[in-house]
Amino acid sequence: MELSTEEFAYQIRRHALVMVHRADSSHIGGALSVADILAVLYGRVLRVRSEDPEWPDRDRLVFSKGHACTALYAALALGGFFPLDELASYGRKGTRLLGHASHEVPGVEWSTGSLGHGLGLACGQALAGKRRSAGWRVFAVLSDGELDEGSTWESALFAAHHGLDNLCVIVDRNGQQALGRTEDVLALGDICAKFSSFGWKTAEIDGHDHTALLQSLEAAVVDGAPTCIVARTIKGKGVRFMEDRLEWHYRSPKTVDLLERALQELADSYGHRPEPIPLSGGELPE
Repeated sequence: MELSTEEFAYQIRRHALVMVHRADSSHIGGALSVADILAVLYGRVLRVRSEDPEWPDRDRLVFSKGHACTALYAALALGGFFPLDELASYGRKGTRLLGHASHEVPGVEWSTGSLGHGLGLACGQALAGKRRSAGWRVFAVLSDGELDEGSTWESALFAAHHGLDNLCVIVDRNGQQALGRTEDVLALGDICAKFSSFGWKTAEIDGHDHTALLQSLEAAVVDGAPTCIVARTIKGKGVRFMEDRLEWHYRSPKTVDLLERALQELADSYGHRPEPIPLSGGELPE
């Protein structure tokens, strides 16, 4: 049965919490903030084939904030790109589900997480599509913290100069990065105004509103210019004790009690009963 985008986002968050707990890894806050964006992209927008991840005419998604890969892996597994049970192998020795997004995973276009590189990669794919008169679209999900990187703005200039109207950037604007709030570390100001001054079409929306996300994404990649959607989000969204708390950039729900509390709060936020914790499985692929 096909999931609604809301249920898709819930399941992304739920699996991301369990993965981070099992691996005692980090970046759960940013995974929770981006879950709705990924749910709408994979649930309604992207033209992809899970049974044929290398389909030549597929849309391309560059997930530049690769440190939040638990959300991406969960979205891909839920979308049928690889078995859901494999999520339990995240962070284990020999797994292909590495701690930053890896192109060894079906459906992942590029290995990412070295921030500031994703938009450049997306520009290359978009330019290739234009020169081939191909029908694919390119979407790039960026963190707001990586807008500190000069390479991002070089890529923004490049995209506008080449008229890459098959390119759409979505900025996960949760307002935090590793060392503090973005406006304290290096003020970003009005992101839409900056991209607009470079020749981009822009929109600013609630990044947890699925209707707004869908409408903005469906209106993108037209009219002769690239598009930037600034999606205002909350770091740790869905788990009250994590929401807008900087420590959950790196911290893990390490104990079973803490994981159970997080899953209970997540379920409450969706009006669900908490599901059993999937702590078994995790077979590594052949």
